[in-house]
Amino acid sequence: MKKALEAILLAAGGPVRPGELKEVWPGVEEEDLRDMFQELAEEYKDRGIRIREVAGGWRMETAPEVAEEVRSYLRPRPRRLSAAALETLAIIAYHQPITRAEIEARRGVDSSGPLRFLLEAGFIRVVGRKQIPGRPLLYGTTEYFLEFFGLRSLQDLPPLEEIRKLAGKA
Repeated sequence: MKKALEAILLAAGGPVRPGELKEVWPGVEEEDLRDMFQELAEEYKDRGIRIREVAGGWRMETAPEVAEEVRSYLRPRPRRLSAAALETLAIIAYHQPITRAEIEARRGVDSSGPLRFLLEAGFIRVVGRKQIPGRPLLYGTTEYFLEFFGLRSLQDLPPLEEIRKLAGKA
């Protein structure tokens, strides 16, 4: 079963959640699957590939110490976030759910371009409508956001004060 779980992780290309494996192994408890994920993670800790918990599931990823060699071989086109998109994404991540007007009030500029990019790239999504006149859209982050930044959950975001200090706005 552990071999099959390892193969599923390799083939999935993204996080595998224990609950999703109920179809594969109907009689197995999620807790047992979590234990197997943890065992695999331990077995892979000193290899070129790691198994890590991220975005509510587990995935295989390149070990940081060999990332440069892999990057050099694959020569991927990195996804670049403009300063405006990164600033908008940070505001959404820390203040979600949030409306476009609230984002623009914090940024002080129009945010339609960065919002459109972040929606198309899959970093954010519409999570509802605010119950005020005009019923503006509310934005929140996606699981792809967590995957991209290697976070297990939003609780893994650094404290906002730490970000402000790094940005020189403390």
